[in-house]
Amino acid sequence: MFQFISFRTGMAVIFSLLITTVYGRRLIDMLRNKQVGETVRNLGLEGQIEKQGTPTMGGIIILLGILVPTLLFAKIDNIYVLLMLITTVWMGAIGFVDDYIKVFKKDKEGLAGRFKIMGQVGLALIIGWTMYFHPDIVVREQVTKPQVQTAGISNHQVDGKTVYTRDVKSTLTNVPFYKNNEFDYAKVLKFMGDGYQRYALIVFLLVVIVIVTAVSNGANITDGIDGLATGTSAIVGITLAVLAYVSGNTIIANYLNIMYIPNSAELVVFAGAFVGACVGFLWYNSYPAQVFMGDTGSLAIGGIIAAFAIMIRKELLIPMLCGVFLVENLSVIIQVSWFKYTKRKYGIGRRVFLMSPLHHHYQKKGYHEAKIVTRFWIMGILLAILTIVTLKLR
Repeated sequence: MFQFISFRTGMAVIFSLLITTVYGRRLIDMLRNKQVGETVRNLGLEGQIEKQGTPTMGGIIILLGILVPTLLFAKIDNIYVLLMLITTVWMGAIGFVDDYIKVFKKDKEGLAGRFKIMGQVGLALIIGWTMYFHPDIVVREQVTKPQVQTAGISNHQVDGKTVYTRDVKSTLTNVPFYKNNEFDYAKVLKFMGDGYQRYALIVFLLVVIVIVTAVSNGANITDGIDGLATGTSAIVGITLAVLAYVSGNTIIANYLNIMYIPNSAELVVFAGAFVGACVGFLWYNSYPAQVFMGDTGSLAIGGIIAAFAIMIRKELLIPMLCGVFLVENLSVIIQVSWFKYTKRKYGIGRRVFLMSPLHHHYQKKGYHEAKIVTRFWIMGILLAILTIVTLKLR
């Protein structure tokens, strides 16, 4: 049974749920006893002051719910799984330090922003460099018949015809609405003339850096009301599991005419643990929240989603899949930029939203946070379905 990815994924989900729900209760009690409580600023939002003192740093529960089942049921020698474990620990550590400074050092600013960015960029460089150079990270591409004498060539039947394929290092990625559903980052440098492929690593690393920092910060901003970031992340995790499964299964990948990525199907087990951890944490984080994940959880969740998407070559689907994170991020950028611009021009800063991020805008309008969260979840589900549908849109 342990030879089947589906079985190990199911076990990872079950164990993750057990860890987060059963042992989560004990960890919450421990955090409360140590007075690891959230310090809430009065922003004039309904029900906000009541959250004062709610245990934070609950992201530790999520980290345990991901790491333990992955170590038990995934193949640790798989380079993709290893990178995801590094991502989880790395981003969790950055978030933990930030929460520790806020809670125990009583510094509401937490870890300086430049150090967070340095940590995110450092992780992005590790992921990008490994994916570019590691021999086990390849994609399978079709080759023309005259090349079949080349080493590493294999063949299979498609629609009664012999198709020759080989595993190669590549900067290809999936992109919706594009011919053959694939795009090569190296082509960005085509204007440089012959030999432009030699500099593809630079473009790839820049893309990875932008995605890791943007998604981790987006998840961090979204974690503002009970259950919003947790539930949205669970939806994204399920979608990534589906995308990893179809990309790592040669039969399904050929049927859908999408890029086949050898050995990447093992990521489905990790995705199962991730979804189980998010859903299990939601047991205590749904309204009214008994614990907050803090930056320990939100930065880790964002980093995991970004790294996972990059590894299965679906990172350019993130704006659609993580549309909730994107809108939340944009609402802050728009609000701050417009306020600074109008203050400089008119002497008085003006606002686009009643408050940012966007979920606080709706709170100001009088919507109950449970209704806001549910509607954001619905939007997340719609975006997830659209993301999967794009696999067949050319």
